[in-house]
Amino acid sequence: MGKWSKKICRCLCFLLIIIMTGGCTKPAEQPIEPKLLLGFSQIGAESAWRIGNTRDIEEQAEKYVVSLMLENANQKQENQIAAIRRFIAYKVDVIAFSPIVEDGWDNVLMEAKNAGIPVILVDRDISTEKEGLTTCLIGADFYREGVMAAEYLIRKADSLSMEHVNVVEITGTENSTPMRQRQAGFMDTIANDPRINVLESIDGDFLKSRGAECMRQLLETYGDEIDVVFSHNDEMTLGALPEIEKAGFYPGENMIIISIDGGQKAIDVLKKGKINCVVECTPKLGKELMETALKLKAGESVDAVIHPTEQVFSDEQDPSTIEPRGY
Repeated sequence: MGKWSKKICRCLCFLLIIIMTGGCTKPAEQPIEPKLLLGFSQIGAESAWRIGNTRDIEEQAEKYVVSLMLENANQKQENQIAAIRRFIAYKVDVIAFSPIVEDGWDNVLMEAKNAGIPVILVDRDISTEKEGLTTCLIGADFYREGVMAAEYLIRKADSLSMEHVNVVEITGTENSTPMRQRQAGFMDTIANDPRINVLESIDGDFLKSRGAECMRQLLETYGDEIDVVFSHNDEMTLGALPEIEKAGFYPGENMIIISIDGGQKAIDVLKKGKINCVVECTPKLGKELMETALKLKAGESVDAVIHPTEQVFSDEQDPSTIEPRGY
């Protein structure tokens, strides 16, 4: 092979290597443009339910390619109002929040309306006389949850042939939507049953520590007069149970325990027989939130109220069939 032939051969080999190398190189992946910017104000992280709700919203935002501005209000309304104002200033596409109480939102929501930003309520409702401040509510049917708790109690009283049923109620945060509606559903359902008497309703603020405090106070006041504890969430229930045992009672046996939420810890205690009934209140609202926010950005209409399907877990069924809750 001549001198020039060798050079030509080397050049061809070099070009072939370049072509082959270029063919193996993957083009850089382009970042996916978010479909919308959603500002969400969460109440806090006071319970497994709330933590599960936040986690689900974050996971669904990623799945639906939604850019999420998430702020934790740490149980304070003023923090939520400040967060909503920041969302407005940032010009998000949609605002969503879980109101800690029902009242006191008119001014900041009017600011959002004037800015042309739709607002979605998640988990809880607000009380207002002004129209058009929010577009929809995504959350549980709290009234129905109270009804299901009362219906279980009536069935339980029948099965035990109870002639008198004394109930103490540990409610959620005063003036919050779940507190008001769960209580209303429960009270309306037991109203026609003369056996059932509510000794006292006491505010446990949806907190485990307050559940313990409230239970101590109720036991000191009523002692063995208490037949039933109706608690508005699992955290308060789990706080109350040790106090009941310290007082010499056997929860689930000589004191009927009814809770709401359906978190894994409460279901585990139900399986041990120390809770009789847990009404589900699912925190998994992220899918509905993302789909609704995307519809609003696209200018589509949405339902005013969106409720998930929920169920009741109790000693009326085989607890071993209850699948892991995920929160």
